[in-house]
Amino acid sequence: MYCLQWLIPVLLIPKHWLHPMFLIEQAFFMWFYIIGFFLERRPCHICSAIFFIALGLICYADPDSCIFWPSCNTENNSEMCKYIEREVVGS
Repeated sequence: MYCLQWLIPVLLIPKHWLHPMFLIEQAFFMWFYIIGFFLERRPCHICSAIFFIALGLICYADPDSCIFWPSCNTENNSEMCKYIEREVVGS
């Protein structure tokens, strides 16, 4: 389980709040980080399964909070994602 110490923080990184365009860059960075990690460290099958199950559950529960998919429903002429609008108005 030593290899999970480098994978679990990836699940805790939030999506950008600034502009929907930054979501594409963040998603590419996350995908390249994960691919590079698996090529360099070659984690065990159990750690890989735990990570991908956790990632699948997080992305299934709330697709807007999944950092690996660079999409969101936009508002205000594509200047803001709806999940940010809900947070700002709900506060």
